[in-house]
Amino acid sequence: MKYAYYPGCSLEATAKEYNQSAKMVARHLGVELWEIPDWSCCGATAAHNNDHLLSLALPARNLALAEAEGLDVAVPCAACFNRLRAAEAAVRGSESMRATISEIIGRDYRATNKARAFLDVMVNGVGLEKIKEQVVKPLAGLKLAAYYGCLLVRPPELTAFDDPEDPMTMDHLIQALGGEAVSWSYKTECCGGSLATARTDIGVRMIYQILRHARDAGAEGIVTACPLCFLNLDMRQNQAAASHGEQLNLPIFYFTELMGIALGYAPKDLGLTTHFVNPVPMLEVREILRHPATRRETA
Repeated sequence: MKYAYYPGCSLEATAKEYNQSAKMVARHLGVELWEIPDWSCCGATAAHNNDHLLSLALPARNLALAEAEGLDVAVPCAACFNRLRAAEAAVRGSESMRATISEIIGRDYRATNKARAFLDVMVNGVGLEKIKEQVVKPLAGLKLAAYYGCLLVRPPELTAFDDPEDPMTMDHLIQALGGEAVSWSYKTECCGGSLATARTDIGVRMIYQILRHARDAGAEGIVTACPLCFLNLDMRQNQAAASHGEQLNLPIFYFTELMGIALGYAPKDLGLTTHFVNPVPMLEVREILRHPATRRETA
């Protein structure tokens, strides 16, 4: 199984542990990732807020590079995935748009390949049974809230791999790893994105609501597939909790990190020790790290 791999900007900066853990679990499960050479920013929020054509051309260039190799594209970042899917749809839906985009990016692009969320690749490509067979350190009933955010499964006509209101792909993955996915109502609520910087008062309030609802649902941690969601919930957690006179200490995970733990890799190798809210003590208390010998990353 081979995919072109589009890490996107965040995975080389604030979300290095996502990149690190994604590559590790892919290799472990036999998924070959061909990182797109000379990939460029997809534009994310900034481009489609300023120039519609630019917002399509930027992700289309990366898709075209993968298309030339005959490969679909695995995309870890929810925002990048959303923008690549938007470019696909625009090109498939209009010959004139296809010609315009091809001219802008300087290469032919026909949208014969597709972008797939890395979560989708793991759960529906590799398959839950294969993943479950490889688990050596089960999450042992650890209660986790699967947080999809607003871009991974919406709009459904673009994302097209899970229910936009009550997605379950990540929940099923948590269960396959031996954990318990709690039922909660905030799994697709927006974390505020960059509002945490532009309008801190609003952003922090939105972050707190997500954290509070996860805690009240009995979650011991939150699992996500979005670098910006992760950053807000992890880095700004103390600020959000303090604004309500609380201390939450709720670990945030990329789903790939939990996969890596369950597959036997060390927390440090997966990047867990770089989190603002250190999840390692909680994993040690739950004795998840005391199962069979931990694998060491050598690549």
